[in-house]
Amino acid sequence: MKLSWLPLLLLVAAPAAAQTARTPEPCECLPPLEVPYRQITLKNGLTVILHQDRTVPIVAVNVWYHVGSANERPGRTGFAHLFEHLMFEGSAHVKEGEFDTLLEAAGGSNNGSTSNDRTNYIIDIPSNALELALFLESDRMAHLLETMTPARVNGQRDVVKNERRQSYENQPYGEASIELGRMLYPPNHPYSWPTIGYMEDLTAASHEDVVAFFKKYYTPNNASLVIAGDIDLDRTQALVEKWFGHIPPGEPVEPLAPPAAFLTGVKRKTIPDQVQLPRLYLAWLTPAMYEPPDAMLDVASSILAGGKNSRLYKRLVYDTQMTQDVSAFQQSGVLGSSFLIMATARPGKTIAEIQAVIDEELDRLRREPPDTREVRRAINEIEASFYRQIERVGGFSGKADQLNGYYVKTGDPDFFAEDLARYKAFSPSDVQAAVRRWLPSDRRVELIVEPEAKK
Repeated sequence: MKLSWLPLLLLVAAPAAAQTARTPEPCECLPPLEVPYRQITLKNGLTVILHQDRTVPIVAVNVWYHVGSANERPGRTGFAHLFEHLMFEGSAHVKEGEFDTLLEAAGGSNNGSTSNDRTNYIIDIPSNALELALFLESDRMAHLLETMTPARVNGQRDVVKNERRQSYENQPYGEASIELGRMLYPPNHPYSWPTIGYMEDLTAASHEDVVAFFKKYYTPNNASLVIAGDIDLDRTQALVEKWFGHIPPGEPVEPLAPPAAFLTGVKRKTIPDQVQLPRLYLAWLTPAMYEPPDAMLDVASSILAGGKNSRLYKRLVYDTQMTQDVSAFQQSGVLGSSFLIMATARPGKTIAEIQAVIDEELDRLRREPPDTREVRRAINEIEASFYRQIERVGGFSGKADQLNGYYVKTGDPDFFAEDLARYKAFSPSDVQAAVRRWLPSDRRVELIVEPEAKK
């Protein structure tokens, strides 16, 4: 396999005839990585993707609504995540609380999540209960507003506000991610506000606002449905027509046109928090998901902080013991990405000396390409993670979710081979060039979280 490697073996010298006899036949090429699927579009615009996997008698029903926090506007943030909660609160033919009860009684489970770019809902259920899952999904797509009262909106708004308190206000270092968004992007950029929204916007949200949001974005022509697992393709297609074909389409959703985001210098800020140890965040703006540098920066993050053999972990956590932890990752998004390095100081260590070590390692990557073995190790880890994910049909990042994600972001549900090939198409010098181009020392965000002064 391209860029894979095997340990060197010490071979004992043997007679030429014996060596010739042991010469293996040329290996046959591995079959291409393919995930077969059937794609149809209903008359109302709903895109449907079916994939058969008879490994276990499980079916994953996965719906993506093509709306996330990026579709909100200043003063009305948090709607996409609020709707994720409201979608589990019952619909015209499903009483409040019955959504979970019916699925659990059939041996199924469900969940949902919201990001900048989408909202997804997953149901994993035994294959003999597929129609139950389709009924539940279709009913909330078609008939949610029939039971959406102001009291229900108020109830879930309070739940989301409490979630925000737990995840941000009362979470150690919780405000850092919100501050990073403000520092990286201009105020009117869709990625500048948090997915969960601002507290004042959640407070101001009215029942009428919620109804308008649903009518605009929760329509079949703004959604894609993947059904993967132990299914009969023809029967499943007929069931989809039965449960979703009658839902009327909505108006087309206009594409986003965000303002340009760029950094012209270094932005520095220090914020207090109720924490014991200071933490440093370094962040850069980077290219969008699936653009060539996106994969190169994934590999760079692994070389810098991907495990105990990585450069920053070895220097900061193991050798000098300056930090409790260190991490780096490329946060890929449809409208653009960001690269983040984060390190928490040990007692008695300063942010200045930690940042100096990080800058030394970044400078080393800018001056010379990483070792081939470092790149291979990073790619092997990515490849292993990739195959672990596609072994699962359901859940977050299982095959059903990936088919939906690839369709939404590339137009090709079976983008598996192309996705993996991105990491095998470049050399160590390409990683070096990506670091030099996209992680400069003079255009970045530097955020420090310091322990709040004791009263």
